[in-house]
Parts: sequence; C-alpha cells; structure tokens
Amino acid sequence: MAADSDPESEVFEITDFTTASEWERFVSRVEEVLNDWKLIGSSAGKSSPEKGEYTSGIWEEKSKDINFADFKFSITHHYLKQESDEGDGKEEPEEDAFPLAMQDLLCMNNDFPPRAHCLVRWYGMREFLVISPGANCEAIISESKCNLLLSSISISLANSGCQVPMFVQIQQKWRRMYAGECQGPGVRTDFEMVHLRKVPSQYNHLSGLLDIFKSKIGCSLTPLPPINIAIRFTYVLQDWQQYSWPQQPPDFDALLGGEVGGVEFGKLPFGACEDPISELHLATTWPHLTEGIVVDNDVYSDLDPLQAPHWSVRVRKAENPQCLLGDFLTEFFKLCCRKESTEEILGRGLAEEEGKENSDISAALSKLTEPAAVPIPKLSVSNMVHSARKRIRRHRRIDESPLSNEMLNSILLYLFPDAAVEKSSENSDSKTNDYPLLLPFPCVQNLFSHLKSAPSDSLSYRLALCVCLVNFYHGGVRAVAHLWQEFVLEMRYRWENNYLIYGWVRHRMLNCCIERKRARDEARKTTDGGKERERKVSGGCQNGRFGPESVPPATTASDSAREVGKSWESWSDSEDEFFECLSDQEEMEFPPTAGEKGGAKDVSKAKPEGRLHPHGNMTLINSGEPLYIPVTQEPAPMTEDLLEEQSEVLAKLGTSAEGAHLRARMQSACLLSDMESFKAANPGCVLEDFVRWYSPRDYVEEEVVDDKGNTVVKGELSARMKIPGNMWVEAWETARATPARRQRRLFDDTKEAEKVLHYLAVQKPADLTSHLLPCILHAAILKLKEEESVEDIPSVKKAIQQATSHASKVLHHPSPDYKKLEDVLNQLIAVETVIARARSLKAKFGIGKGEKGEDAEELEKFVSSLLEEPEVAVTGAGRGPAGSIIHRLFVSAQRAALLAPLDDDLGRVGGAEDRKPMGGGINVPDFPPPAGREILLRTCVPRPAPYSKALPQRLFCVLMRDEFRLAGAFSSDTSFF
Repeated sequence: MAADSDPESEVFEITDFTTASEWERFVSRVEEVLNDWKLIGSSAGKSSPEKGEYTSGIWEEKSKDINFADFKFSITHHYLKQESDEGDGKEEPEEDAFPLAMQDLLCMNNDFPPRAHCLVRWYGMREFLVISPGANCEAIISESKCNLLLSSISISLANSGCQVPMFVQIQQKWRRMYAGECQGPGVRTDFEMVHLRKVPSQYNHLSGLLDIFKSKIGCSLTPLPPINIAIRFTYVLQDWQQYSWPQQPPDFDALLGGEVGGVEFGKLPFGACEDPISELHLATTWPHLTEGIVVDNDVYSDLDPLQAPHWSVRVRKAENPQCLLGDFLTEFFKLCCRKESTEEILGRGLAEEEGKENSDISAALSKLTEPAAVPIPKLSVSNMVHSARKRIRRHRRIDESPLSNEMLNSILLYLFPDAAVEKSSENSDSKTNDYPLLLPFPCVQNLFSHLKSAPSDSLSYRLALCVCLVNFYHGGVRAVAHLWQEFVLEMRYRWENNYLIYGWVRHRMLNCCIERKRARDEARKTTDGGKERERKVSGGCQNGRFGPESVPPATTASDSAREVGKSWESWSDSEDEFFECLSDQEEMEFPPTAGEKGGAKDVSKAKPEGRLHPHGNMTLINSGEPLYIPVTQEPAPMTEDLLEEQSEVLAKLGTSAEGAHLRARMQSACLLSDMESFKAANPGCVLEDFVRWYSPRDYVEEEVVDDKGNTVVKGELSARMKIPGNMWVEAWETARATPARRQRRLFDDTKEAEKVLHYLAVQKPADLTSHLLPCILHAAILKLKEEESVEDIPSVKKAIQQATSHASKVLHHPSPDYKKLEDVLNQLIAVETVIARARSLKAKFGIGKGEKGEDAEELEKFVSSLLEEPEVAVTGAGRGPAGSIIHRLFVSAQRAALLAPLDDDLGRVGGAEDRKPMGGGINVPDFPPPAGREILLRTCVPRPAPYSKALPQRLFCVLMRDEFRLAGAFSSDTSFF
C-alpha cells in the first residue's frame, strides 16, 4: 500500500494540444502556395474581357504538388494572360468591389467559348485554382472527405484574403465534377454541381430549368428581377451522301490499274482514301433572351434552329486518316530497317546454275585466275558476267519474279528513256551523244541542294520514285530487290557497250569511265584502219537489256588487260607494266627511251613524241630548241567517297619521316606523268626547263653582268627546289621519256568502273532506300507544293517551309537519325492531311465549280477559317450562303435517313418526287434532334435575405442524350443575412 501511495510512482500522461494536425498542415501549405503565387488581396478593378478573348487569348497555368498526410494533391492556377494586367494593377479598386470572378459570372462577351477549360465554359471565369488528386491517387468519393477539402480551402481563402475562386475535383475524373468557393469582402460564392446519366423528364426543357434556378436562389422579391437567358443547340451531321468524293477513282486501264490514287511512273499519289472530315457540328445560338420572350416546355418550343440569330460551325476531323502519300512514305521508310540482302530476299536459286557448274557473278574474277586451256578473251570479266546473267534469266521462273516483264520493261524505259530511241548498228555510236538531258523541274529551284538530294531530272530521283511505287504496289521488299538487281545489270550493260548514263548524279564516276573507254575505242578503231579488232554492238540500245537474247558479245583480251596495278604506283620502274596505247603490240616493241638503261647516251638525238604546241618563245636551256608543251594525261576525277577514301589512306601513313615521304610520292603520280610527257616531247631538257613551264614561280630570273660587261638574264631554281631530297628532283631523276599514250593510266577506268558496279551490286534494299530517302523527301515536298498551290492555305505554306528546313538539317549529317527523319515524315503527312481536309470541305460546300462572285469568295474564306479556327461564325446565320448550304446538307441527310426504309417498302417504283414530304404524307424535319443543348441562366438578386446585397447568380445547364449537368454559382451576402 505504501508503494501504491508513493508520489514518485504515479505517471501523468501529458497531451500537447499545440501540435499541428495533418489537416492544419495542409491548410498551411495551401496558404503558402497562394502567397508564393502572389494571389493575396483584391483581384477587382480589371476591365471586362473583350468579346471572343477567351478563345483568341493565351491561357497559361502553373502547378505545384502538396500533400495531405500521405495523400498527394496537385494545385493548379489557370489564368488568361491579358496585356493590360500591369496597367490595371496601379489603379486603386473600390473598397467593397466584388471579386473579379463574381463580375465574370454576369459578363456576356464570352458565352460558350469553343476552346477553353470546362470551368471557363460553365462559369465564365478568367482565373481560378483547382486542387485535384495526384496522378496515381484514388478519387475523392466519400462525402466526408469532400467536406473536409471544402472546409480546408474555405479557411485558406479566409486566412490569406485571396479572392481567386478555388475548386476541388471530386468523384471520378471522367465525370469532371468540381466544388468550390470564392470569397470577397462581405460576399461569398459557392460553386455547386449536379451530374446525372439521364435527363429527368421534368427538366428536359427551359421552363423546368427556370424552376430549379428560381428555387435555388430563393428570392422573395416580387416581381422577381429579370433572368437573362442564353441558349445554344448543337446539331451533328455525319452523312455526306449528297456530294461526290474529291479523290479520283482508279484507272483500271493504267499500268497501276485498280489502285486508288494509282499514277504513272514519275509521280507520287496524293489524297485521302477516306473522308478526313468525320462530322460537322452546327451550333445555333440565342444569346440574349428573357423569360417572357421565348417559350420552351414539354408541349411546345419556339427554338427553331432556322430562326436562331447566330450560327457557328466546327468540324470534327478524322484522326489519322489514310492518305496515299503518307502511306507511300511510311512504307518506304520501313525498308530502311530491313537487314536482308538481295540474295537472301530473292533466294540463292535465282543466281545459281543447276548441276556442278557454278556461274555466279561473284565467281567471275576467280575464274580468270584458274588455269584454263581456252583463249583469254573468252574469260574476260564482262564475258563471265554476261554468262551468269543468261543463266539467271534462264533459271528464274515467271512465278518467282516479283515483277512481270511488262512492268519491268516499263520501269526500265522510264529510268533510261534513251533506250526507247531506235538505233541501227551503223549509226549507234554516232547518235549516242544526241540524247538531251531532261530540263530541271521548274517548281522549286535548288531544293535538292538544301536536302542533299538529286535534281528532279536525275536518274537517282527517278529511281527513288520507282522504288517507292514498286514497294507499295508490287510486292514490297522482294519487288525492290528484283528491280535493284535488274538496275545493276543495266548499269553493267551500259558500261560494256559504251552507253552514257544520263541523269546519273550519285555515281558520275561510271560515266567518266564510259567516256574514257569510248575515247580509247574510237582511237583504236582509227589506228587499226578498220580492222575487226574492236567490238561491234549489234542492235544498239534499241531494247536496252530488257530481253534475254539482247546480251552483247564478250569483250576482247585488251579489256581484261586493263585490270592493272594501282594508280599510286605509277612512279614505279617495273618492266611488267601494261600500257594503254593506240596499238599495244607496236608500243611494246619500241626501244628503251631516255632515262632507261642503255638509252642515255644520245638523249638529244631521241625522236620527240607527244608534242602539243610550242610554249611561246621559250627555248630549252641546253640545246636552244623550242620548248614544246606536251600532251599529258587528264588527272583522275575524284568523287566525294574517293576523296574520303584517299584521305583515310594518307592519314594512316602517320607523321613519321618515312610516312611523309611515302605520302609525298603517292601524291606525285600526276607530277611524274607530266614529267615523263615533257621529257618525251623535249629531248635533252633539264629540270629547269620543266619548272619554267610547270611552275614558273619556282624559276627565279635576274639580270647580271657577265665577264664582258654585258647585262644578261640568268635564271635558277627557287630555294625550295634546292632543298636536299626534294621530291621534284627525285621524280625528275626517276621519270623516263615516255609520251602520255604509252604511260600507265593515271585513271584506270576499268578498275574504277568495276568498283562502282561492285558497290552497287552489294547494296542491300535497306542501304538503297537509305541512299534514296532524300530523293523521296524531295519528291514529296515538290508534290505538296504542287497541291498546295491549288488550295492556297497559309498554314500549309508555313508547315512545308518548316518541314523542308527540318529535313535539310537532318539530311546534312553523314548518318541521319532515323527518329528525326520519322519526325520529318510525320510533318509531311500532317501537311497532306490538311490539304485533304481542305479539299473535302470545298467539295462539301461546292467550291471549285467555276462559280465566281461575292458568295464564292465568302465561301472560300469560310472554308479556310474552318481549317484554322476551332469554331467559325456563319455570316447571315441560316439565310447566308454558307448557312443555306449547311441547311441543304442537313435536309438531305434527314431524308436519306428517314425515307430509306420507306423506299425499300415501295420497291423501285417511287422516284425523286415520291421523296417529298407531301407526296407520302410524311413530314421529314429539316434538322435532327439536337445532340446537345446548353442553357445559361443569369440574374442579380439579393441573397439570402431581401435586404442583402444584390449579387450575381448563374446556372449553366447541359442536356445531352447520356448526360445531364447543372453547374451553379450562387452568391450570398455574409454581412447582412
């Protein structure tokens, strides 16, 4: 007992009632956000928004996350950015002025805004706050939680003095249910909402909604202040049976017959395959009505849409409608991601011979090196290629070929138009140069240079179009692989038969090879005196290579002899070199010339060769003979890829002395060739003579006085020429007196041509499409510009410029980013969609039928506005030109919908007259029942007592087939109640 009575053993439980609860912390956090955003104090004094400002103005928002215990909320501030905000802040508002939101409740300038937050449409406010649950948080459904949040924002507004209305989102998010409050000096507005699935029958009209509004405000004044009414009915049109589709029907007689939008080669299709305009919404508005003017109850209604003073129209656009150009670009772009080679796609059987003998093209070079008893001319590279090609054609069955012979011939004739020109065997060579190049496409100048593409008259451009069409219409990647295989064979055919490839931009090297080879063949014919040593092309290129029997004969041994050493070794003294000369055997029998062993005893008496013409009055220093300019070889042409390859080779030599020396010798191939030509043309010359012609600045002349006192001109090499180990001196000592026609070629056209042809042959379809993608983008932009010029849509012009600029930046990179290229494609597809929508609307409103006048101009302006703006007012409402057309569209749709069953019952007897309302006694309404009805009720009455302040009251009603919503804002006086 003593222990129990011990004071020290007693324990007291202390409760600290000063500790803040989670609810208090939440209220405090809300007040902190309001302070941070400077929403404290009066918001009155700003001018009323201009008419339509809610639609044309800029709405901004900012958000911040707050927590209620462990429950996350997001508070968002929505406000209309107004230019006069700063100036209005300087004016002192009235002491008891209503908050800005309460003034907006009665403003009529922005009723039914077409594009705004739902709370803006329902309450007409330009600024408000919304507290909503976080992204992954459950909705606030229970009534107690809703009341707790409402009390929290009420305390926050009262403590901070904020006059911006604050809402709390309750119930599920899809219901868009909000409850809120706005506080001012002595006034408060409560925002309440009702949301039901079905419209109660007693409130399905204006008179029932007026009863709700009057009972809610509970005003006892008699007579009641007038209630301002604004009504909008929305009618939806989905049936477009009365107008023809603007997309051209397929031409079944064309090569691409039966395909919607099918076009001939060289053109890209354009247009939508489905209507890009799915619905037309007509809003008929009665903006200013009072209770006694209009009657709308369950028995009768005065609200006839044709009598509405205001009409406005918006169109609902189909999401991602199927468009032809967009489909072409998308399918072409997908090819870039394929990994298969041409051989894997077409199958190895197409390039293999049955049995033991293998005549694959890739084995042509190896067969040249195998021991064989047959003559060399029959084992040339070209002969092996043609042999393999014959077997490919023989073993490829018709059903294995993705492209038919007719289609393939048409494509190749489009790619190579010169093949259609008839040539006889006698004049084929003389007419080869007579094919004119295609003129540049006049639509856009130099667009290809911005896109790093090819001109629209080039072979690359035409090939890109053919690949795109073949890929979309004729079998996808297999057809592309087949076309590419035939294209490479055509390239080889033209190389072997000296036919230039016109319009070929990416590989002009092949044309250079053909020109050099043709020049040599012509010179050989002239020298041989008409001997049958050269090849004769029978039949010319009349049918190109399109038939299996049109393969030219094999080349001679001299063609195979062109596969010689590398051009970098042209300074070598090897005795085993092959020389490209006018007569190979005769040149090989010539005795050694100056500079070779046994040929340096009598240099001055050597026979000069390869002279062009004297070089002015210059003479040789030692002999005094005229100095002749020699015939030299042309330098080897360099393409972009060859320059990159050469740079890599030179860079790999390093920076050592040996590497630098080797690099200099490799770069001196052209110099050595010119020295040898100069020695052959000027026997007895010295290095100083060559420098005087080749590099005059490196020969310094000055006047000196000789022993006899005469002034003479004395010359010597420059200082850099006298540097020990100078490459010029070394090359001069190495050079032999050899004319250009007996030198090894600086430019081995045979080797370079084979390199190009091999490069083409190993390209995969994905590589091909990657190379041709800039050309396709080029063609697509040209097509869009062509179509846009007909429609003249300002936004489309700007979008095309942006897409072109974007594509230019992306394509200038060596390896473009596919993600960025896909963005460019999406931009082009979006432009096509806009143009298709414009054409659809023009067809619906009868624009483009040759009509002129004020009505036509007004309709064109109306259609262009529909594309640019969310909602367009109809001038003259139902009596204007656009309104009359819209009325007819609804009438036609109504008759088609309501009289179709009747027509079925009547059979085929009834005609057009039977469809008239009075014909069968059926009264067809011009408009269907409205899809949505919006009724806005406003007034200003004292509440809650008759002696309270007169405050704004507002009720926005939405009546739809599956929705009934009431959004009310009811103000009350908190001082005199």
